[in-house]
Amino acid sequence: MDKMSTMGFPAGSRDPLYTTPFVDIDEWHDKPIRYRYVHGGFKGTDCRFSFYFPPPEHYEGRFFQPLMAVAGIENAALLPAMQGMMIPDTLPSALDSGAYMVESNQGLTVMFQGEDSSIPMYRASAAAARYSRVLAAEMYGPHRPYGYVYGGSGGAYKTMSCFEKAPGVWDGALPFVQGSPLVGPNVFTVQAHALRILLDKFPAIVDALEPGGSGDMFPGLNIEEREALTEITRMGFPPRAWFNYERIARGYTGVFSMFFDVLLKMDPEYFKDFWTVPGYLGQNPTESLLHARIQHKTTISKVIMGNEASALGLQVSMPARLADSHIEMPAAIQIKSMPEGNLQGATISLMSGASAGHVFYVSGVAGDILTIGFGEEHFRAMPGIKAGDEVLIDNSVYLAAQTYHRHQAPSPDYYAWDQFKVAGKPIYPQRPKRLGSSGSIYTGRFAGKMIEAQALMDEAAFPWNADAYRTIVQKALGPRFEDNYRLYFIDHAMHTGPWVGPNDPRPVITTRIINYMGVLQQALRDLSDWVEKGITPPESTTYKVVDSQVIVPPTAAERKGIQPVIDVKANGGERADVAVGDTVEFSAVIEVPPGTGSVVSAEWDFEGDGKYPVKEKFDDTNSSFSRVTLKTTYAFFKPGTYFPALRAASQRQGDYRTRFARVQNLGRVRVVVK
Repeated sequence: MDKMSTMGFPAGSRDPLYTTPFVDIDEWHDKPIRYRYVHGGFKGTDCRFSFYFPPPEHYEGRFFQPLMAVAGIENAALLPAMQGMMIPDTLPSALDSGAYMVESNQGLTVMFQGEDSSIPMYRASAAAARYSRVLAAEMYGPHRPYGYVYGGSGGAYKTMSCFEKAPGVWDGALPFVQGSPLVGPNVFTVQAHALRILLDKFPAIVDALEPGGSGDMFPGLNIEEREALTEITRMGFPPRAWFNYERIARGYTGVFSMFFDVLLKMDPEYFKDFWTVPGYLGQNPTESLLHARIQHKTTISKVIMGNEASALGLQVSMPARLADSHIEMPAAIQIKSMPEGNLQGATISLMSGASAGHVFYVSGVAGDILTIGFGEEHFRAMPGIKAGDEVLIDNSVYLAAQTYHRHQAPSPDYYAWDQFKVAGKPIYPQRPKRLGSSGSIYTGRFAGKMIEAQALMDEAAFPWNADAYRTIVQKALGPRFEDNYRLYFIDHAMHTGPWVGPNDPRPVITTRIINYMGVLQQALRDLSDWVEKGITPPESTTYKVVDSQVIVPPTAAERKGIQPVIDVKANGGERADVAVGDTVEFSAVIEVPPGTGSVVSAEWDFEGDGKYPVKEKFDDTNSSFSRVTLKTTYAFFKPGTYFPALRAASQRQGDYRTRFARVQNLGRVRVVVK
């Protein structure tokens, strides 16, 4: 079916690029619950959309619109969940909240934003939202549905841009795990610098920060290592996230590869200046930098496409997975000879074959297999890579990029850069242009309500970025600030939700961090109640920022926000030293911030395998508690160091049966068994 329609667009509100919508699929689906699926787009453009309408008896007059971090997919809700690449449960949670759901490909069939950043930043999303109201009025009767836009990471940029630049389209917004306009490339450069210098020191750093550890990250580090750790900590990286350093190195080198092309295009002279001009690290290199440099010629022996790479258990980079929704991209290569040294981030230049002259980058190494990433300038040539192509592997660009942030000192609002200034003046040579990743500059001015959610262990969008935007909003809204804005920090949460691989060592990641989807589901409900019913949401999280680190109070009453706080003890402390077979006494207090619901679940994991086999019982007789005290015992029968975890959830209505809007947190202790 190809149904054309322009009805319902108020005069003057249409985008001149998106004037003629069409529908090519209109059908009913029965899973997860019954809904009407409408797919279409706008004639003469690459914009495509998907709408998901519940039956009238389940509709309450609103829509939710999730924004993917990257463009190119308009039906993510129908695809299998990809690790860290999309928001899970968007469709069932929307339908459970009485909302229909809107998705679009943000105006593009590829993940890269192209020449006109306004299209993926807000214009295509706004056009889809406007047209969804036309079909909603046809289906449910004349009315204007309330609209709520939300997204994380790159989707957070777009959420804020949508809300600021398209007034009247949405009534509320929920950006989460957001960075600042200067995140890319700077957060990845400082991260890569620390990973190169500290790679073999992270086990000791992590141990110091674990429960019962010394808390001091610096013993055993030389001067270069201490400076690198101090630099990234003052840039805002949350030190507790270093436990995941291996996955961070693999995953974010792939993300970083998307920015290399931009750096090389926008500031090519930097990569010469780095090695030759005083004030740059490469001109007066440390011994570790000299030893890290690699240049190696070899030949590709095999090209591994995305699906095969996933089947092999390789960590596929974001560009390899999402660059073009219509074409399977190469995700890895095997090479005939492997050079010595750390290849992470190295440039692979194609010297022969159909794609000669193009480049891509090493995102990870597994034996003789190199997983790869690539940027906008070269991604269309990637399908042309073939076995037998000659390549040059050179990490000079990656090494130079690792200190690019030192030469980008922005305005005082970006206080993480204060460490690179003396008396307000930069101590390093500055580049002629500041580079950012968002494609938008934010004003903090919007019409409607906003709730912002930020993870306290976010390794990619450092937590202070939310404070920076909050400050912008407060200045812009003035006396209207408290009536229109909330900020909730989420403890024990990283940039994406946790997933456990088949060979992950204990303690697995699900005993260290929580899934924050329940926070988002509750925040969307709070947002709609705030807009539609005037119900004031819970207060923002109380916090302070010290040297770019966000610090929250220890108790739920002081911390506020909407997340429960958990305090766990083993034999009365953070650490217990026992013998094999000894009984360990565990105690815990779970407390919910005032007015945010009741504890509805609590489960223990003692062995670190993520199975949480010991579950406390909750039912109608105890689900009204906002403060719960627990006690249990456990004995360990193998020597070793364990980190038992208690994971608990609260729910606003105290509904222990529902899987939606369950706000999690966890507490951990150390048990040393000898």
